[in-house]
Amino acid sequence: VSDDKVIERVGLDSYMFLRSIRAMFFMFSVLSFLSVVTILPVNITAGGDAKGLGVLSIGNVPKQSSKLWVHIVFFGVFVIWVMWTIFGELKVYTRLRAWWLMRPEHTSTVGASTILVSTLPETMLENDARIKQTFNMFPGGVRQVFVNRNVEDLSEAVAKRDKYANKLEGLLTKYAVQCEKAHKLVEKKGGEYKEPKRPMMRESSVPFKGPKIDAIHFYSTQIAELNLTIADLQKDVSQFKKQSSAFVLFNKQIAAHLAAQSVLDYKPFSMDNVSFDVNPDDIIWSNLNMNPYDRQIRSYMSFAITIGLTIAWTILTGFVTSMVSIDNLRGYEPFKNIPDSKWLSLFQGFVPSIVVAVLMSLLPRILRLLLKLEGTRTMSEINLRLLHRFYFFQVWNVYFVTIFVTGILEIVRQVAKNPDKIVERISTDVPNSATAIITYVLLLAFSGAAKELLQGVSLALRYVLPMILAKTPRSISDAEKPSEFDWGTTIPTHSLIFLMGFSYCFIAPIVNCFVAVYFGLFFIVYRYQFLYVYNDATWVTGGLSFPKFIQQLMVGVYISEVYMLLMMVAKIDTEHNAAESILRIVFAALILACTLVAHQYIKNAYMPIITYLPIRRAAEVEENPKLALKFPDVYADASASLDTLDSSSPAAAESRRRRHIYAIFGTLIPIPLINYIIRKVPSLLPSPITNALPHTSKSGAEEEASAEHNHPTEKPAIILSPDKPALAKNAPFTMPEPHHYSGAADEKRASESSNIFSIDSGAAPVAPAVVPIDENQLEIYHSAISDHSATGLRQRRPASHLSSANDRRRSMMADNRIQADVDENVLSEAFSNPSLLAKSTCVLWVPMDNNSRCKDLYEEVLRDGNGTIQIVTDSTWITEKCHVKADVEFGMEELEAMDEEPTQNDHKFSTPGITAMPMPTHDTHQ
Repeated sequence: VSDDKVIERVGLDSYMFLRSIRAMFFMFSVLSFLSVVTILPVNITAGGDAKGLGVLSIGNVPKQSSKLWVHIVFFGVFVIWVMWTIFGELKVYTRLRAWWLMRPEHTSTVGASTILVSTLPETMLENDARIKQTFNMFPGGVRQVFVNRNVEDLSEAVAKRDKYANKLEGLLTKYAVQCEKAHKLVEKKGGEYKEPKRPMMRESSVPFKGPKIDAIHFYSTQIAELNLTIADLQKDVSQFKKQSSAFVLFNKQIAAHLAAQSVLDYKPFSMDNVSFDVNPDDIIWSNLNMNPYDRQIRSYMSFAITIGLTIAWTILTGFVTSMVSIDNLRGYEPFKNIPDSKWLSLFQGFVPSIVVAVLMSLLPRILRLLLKLEGTRTMSEINLRLLHRFYFFQVWNVYFVTIFVTGILEIVRQVAKNPDKIVERISTDVPNSATAIITYVLLLAFSGAAKELLQGVSLALRYVLPMILAKTPRSISDAEKPSEFDWGTTIPTHSLIFLMGFSYCFIAPIVNCFVAVYFGLFFIVYRYQFLYVYNDATWVTGGLSFPKFIQQLMVGVYISEVYMLLMMVAKIDTEHNAAESILRIVFAALILACTLVAHQYIKNAYMPIITYLPIRRAAEVEENPKLALKFPDVYADASASLDTLDSSSPAAAESRRRRHIYAIFGTLIPIPLINYIIRKVPSLLPSPITNALPHTSKSGAEEEASAEHNHPTEKPAIILSPDKPALAKNAPFTMPEPHHYSGAADEKRASESSNIFSIDSGAAPVAPAVVPIDENQLEIYHSAISDHSATGLRQRRPASHLSSANDRRRSMMADNRIQADVDENVLSEAFSNPSLLAKSTCVLWVPMDNNSRCKDLYEEVLRDGNGTIQIVTDSTWITEKCHVKADVEFGMEELEAMDEEPTQNDHKFSTPGITAMPMPTHDTHQ
């Protein structure tokens, strides 16, 4: 799969992450070979007094040995190679970042031209025109301004209503399962059917306090009252006070990027916090009205708590890992007679790494909470900030504490008395800790890659838990959602492994081999996961995680160079060859100094252009829009190579294949060297790519030609059972949306579906488990939701934005939600607090037992709901073993891929987001 197909499929963040993992795998693979044939023989034959695995490390090289020069030269060459790679990757990233921002798929969305401004002055909040006047200074002017409002009371009512609705769904589902079990018992043993007991509860939040009440009646009436409260609060939006934040939509994308870089006010902390490329689903609405001084104080407190957590985790990690040391355990009376064995050695080698990994997995939740309490306004920003915070936490608690865990208190005590002892301790403890580093890398390499493939949590939620508990159809369908990649914690972990491998590349070269295995396994796994498993629809930073990854790699380079310098200081031989020892120190210091100069060059050359859209690029695309249509040639000027990219000649095809190799190895190997190797070995050029990745964009003509070639006989996209009409291609069937995101699809379902319940005065059901709808109540239901369901925008992924199944690339799902050509009312709804658009009705999605025993209870819920509750039983059923099933699928991206006709029990469907189709009769599934 070519890189242009990968980046279109998974997005710029995922693509750059895969590039980085691939580059490190290549680097450590070459480094492993070179270190094994150079440094390793030097360490073994150096004639030192090290024992065991210490013979393989630099600790076996005596102070007076001239072989230490091999380590310095090897390390210097590797540092140059790493810095060369970083330069090349940053060059690629800046080109791709500019192209990514100017793609038509991105520029056509509202978020591309929108900023979120916080801490607006009170004088500007009085009139939206003042905000518009201020930002009209930027090119193209302002299209619309949306000032946020404080809807805390409404949000609490909506959250409480949704909480009760979820609990009521669970109780009704459990009751339906009990009805089915009671009926099965009657069929099996005979006797009279006994209605299951209704669930009871205590209204008080204090356990065992207060009388027991009927849970279903309580939740039904409470939901009805809350729905009335929500409808009443939504009548007059002006009653909600304006918040000190607003969305500003510009007419030009470049205006949003210029506004994000500008000083907007002359008052301290006024309009100082600006976000661009805004995605409404990514916003933490409760943090939009925070006082700037309050935000600063919270930030200081969060940082202080993080430092405290670091210290506490240091003590905890050191204590737990030291307790699994056999020597330390023998210091306690019950364990003093533990005999030596290979099992104890295995225990001592792997258990500390497992303990450290478990402790580290508990921390991200705490750090995310702290970042949210600081007032961070988007989830993407929380993850970006978590990248650094979690990385430095791991560097200290995993790396340094693991290295010195056996004697960290002794080191502190000795250093306090005699500071020069730190060099001596580093020269001995660092090489000896190579075993702990190897075991930790191996643990993460094999168990981490296996865990990625297994997707244990999703597996349990989808298959195991529904077999144990009577899960609701909604929770079952939620378990089908594609997983999201945990950017905030995963990238720091890989940066930590790079640090471990890089810092030990000259100390214990055997570590390089295991680090290469680690990155090789994860590259294979992540490439598959990103292409086919992960769905990061809300992660739309456009590659901003990559510069933070580079900064973490630079930290690893600096720590490694300090190690080298301290090692050379520790290897000073004042008796035999002091001049040579000092010269080695000078060379080690020179490597560090050159890295500082190179890092400063990176800051000056690349950091200003890695975040925002360059004006020159925007001007070039405005002059020649074709520049934004093609995947850029990152090793040449895009405008110069445009004609070549459009050419279909054999020479152009070979050029594209050559650029494919450049894209993979161009930042690792100089381009002239790549061309020389290709001339010598022409077979290295990849053959023309004929099998493109599924679901990539094609022109209409290409799709028609492909359809005629692959399917000469026209067939319907979906064939249902005879009693069901055929589903038209891309027909927007949707299952009930979450309680407060119901849209026009629910209104349509209310009027068309035969399994939507409402109060009825006694008409006979038209089918099993079906109660006919009373038109008066249906009219009440329609009027209750009509004010907010005209556009159905709260689905966030309207089907009209997906012209064909091939357009459903996961990287585009978030961008396609709100298009720039929609009208002003749709825009106003899109940038409103979700509570303002919450429905004053809710839809409960529950199963019906196969003999409609729970029908009476459902009717009672509808009566208690007073016309504000609807019950849907579509696409659900209870199996012979009394397990709840929901006929839903997520991630079905291409209707055309279904070549065979479905059988009577095989009903396929596909729509954006949450999808469903009316279920066949129960007899079919039985």
